[in-house]
Amino acid sequence: MLGVLQLAVLAQENADGDIDLGSILLYILVGAIVGVLARFLVPGEDPLGLIGTIVLGIVGAVIGGWLAGAVFEDTEGVDWIASILVAVVLVLAVRMFRRTDTRTRT
Repeated sequence: MLGVLQLAVLAQENADGDIDLGSILLYILVGAIVGVLARFLVPGEDPLGLIGTIVLGIVGAVIGGWLAGAVFEDTEGVDWIASILVAVVLVLAVRMFRRTDTRTRT
């Protein structure tokens, strides 16, 4: 029932329950993969840089993993799909807000 990132954190936690450097790097890696896949799936120019893509991917993975766990009992593979879909929606939202922002400045 847990998403990709929640499982990654649970697997990387120390005995004290602290999140170690490996967990943080895993968050960044999963976020980068999800963010890049989302940007490839949405055609056109993107206003995001590398850091923006990773942040967008992390947010998409967390929300998508949570949604997959809330809807499906067994989330094996579904959480990745949900994470990418949420990240695609976030890419579209960023583009929409960037377009309206640049139109209001002129």
